[in-house]
Amino acid sequence: MKPTQRSGNGARQGLLAIGLSTLLYTITAAQARAEQPPPPCHPNPNAAADVATVHNRGDVRFLPDPLQDRLERMASRPHTYLPLQVYAEADKPSMLFQYYLLDTTGFEPNPFTARFPGINDKAMLTATGGNCGLPTIGAVRLALEPKPGLPTDPSDIRAFIDVFSDFSNLFVINNESGWYEGWMIHDVIVPPVAAPRQDGHAQFGTITAADAKVLYQMGSHHNTSGHIFTLDGKEPHFPSPHDRWPHKQTNVLPISLSMGAMNCLQQADCHGYWEFNYQTNWIFPLYELPFTGGIPGTFEAGKIGELSSLIPGSGPSGIKNSPIDYGDNPNTAAPLGGAGPRDPDRFDADVERQREYRQRFIPSGLANEIYLDTWLRLASFEPGVPFPKRLFDAYAAEVKRVDKNGDGVISAAEGDPDAASDGFKDNSRLFLPATSYRRFAVTREINDGYLAPRFAPSQRAWVLSGRAITVSPAVPASQGRDGDDR
Repeated sequence: MKPTQRSGNGARQGLLAIGLSTLLYTITAAQARAEQPPPPCHPNPNAAADVATVHNRGDVRFLPDPLQDRLERMASRPHTYLPLQVYAEADKPSMLFQYYLLDTTGFEPNPFTARFPGINDKAMLTATGGNCGLPTIGAVRLALEPKPGLPTDPSDIRAFIDVFSDFSNLFVINNESGWYEGWMIHDVIVPPVAAPRQDGHAQFGTITAADAKVLYQMGSHHNTSGHIFTLDGKEPHFPSPHDRWPHKQTNVLPISLSMGAMNCLQQADCHGYWEFNYQTNWIFPLYELPFTGGIPGTFEAGKIGELSSLIPGSGPSGIKNSPIDYGDNPNTAAPLGGAGPRDPDRFDADVERQREYRQRFIPSGLANEIYLDTWLRLASFEPGVPFPKRLFDAYAAEVKRVDKNGDGVISAAEGDPDAASDGFKDNSRLFLPATSYRRFAVTREINDGYLAPRFAPSQRAWVLSGRAITVSPAVPASQGRDGDDR
């Protein structure tokens, strides 16, 4: 039996009713989510329309409610641009599998985010506090591109993932004083126990039984396989507003992956786009850490700026290269081949010698391996050697396992996931999956020549942070098609 046909007038009336209902909902929702600055700052006169626009966008309508609410809240405020539009880069929609909601409440207040009597209470605010004190908030969306021939599992290191960042109420940075930078953060996990290599060193991604015994004796016996590693062996203490530098800080061991530099706009909104894949899943040279000011005692010891990674190499205990061969040559061709100025984005090329060979970064999984040597393999790697020499030695030793030509640099070709190294058939082990980065932070960087986050690994330059929220099953998160599917 066929369904009853509605008359033309009835159908039009039904559609009109649905349209009015939708309009009423979006206007009501917009009013409910509207957040305006107090006087004398000026409100967004288009708040209701802006919220309705974002609410009805195809890349937003299927997102989890908390994420939708955050994007619409930012749309209601004064802004230069609405939250970023997500376009598909494949025939099927991009799929949201993880997101972060950011604010300024999850870490120790610092001079970029708070007033301190006698210090900056009479100075111009430089990061937060815009629009007469509206809270600074943000949202970061991770959407997988279901491209033909590529993995559709976000835990697969070969998957291609887009990262969209929207921040509301960060002041524009003036002069040449720096930038904001987003960081996805992986906290080191205590790995499984396995037999050592023939030389007594732990196998990749493991610790030895002797290492496990030392770790277990620390603190309250927290550091056992599968747990988040803590420097004191106690339960994890993540960054908190109650922290006080340098006496009370987080005890977890973070690996920070840059999401790129950005600046903000006239109405204090910032937007960033980053492509997460095996070409970008590379970590800053870890030997910079003792020279950023974020490790207690290093500033007092005069270590700030003592070492530079400008010329790629494997650090104080490793290979030091010629600035002529590994510096940024201004000419078209560099002495050892390839282009002149360093171009880390030139990861792939039809001609092997045109791929970038002067990388300063290292694959994220290798960074994790260096941290295992430095802080967890207390019996199997240089027992009794103090920090930071342990870090410098670990960096040189682990880079050497992957570095085939002995220059202390992991080139694009050497770090390719399909290349073989250290007895493994490929390099997939060298990369951490996107799903393992369970925290996100935004820092106020200062021009200092380092690739490491300023004041790493402390919170002294943080302006936003948040925890990862998994979306399973993943949901459609794009509308329309990008002009370039690369």
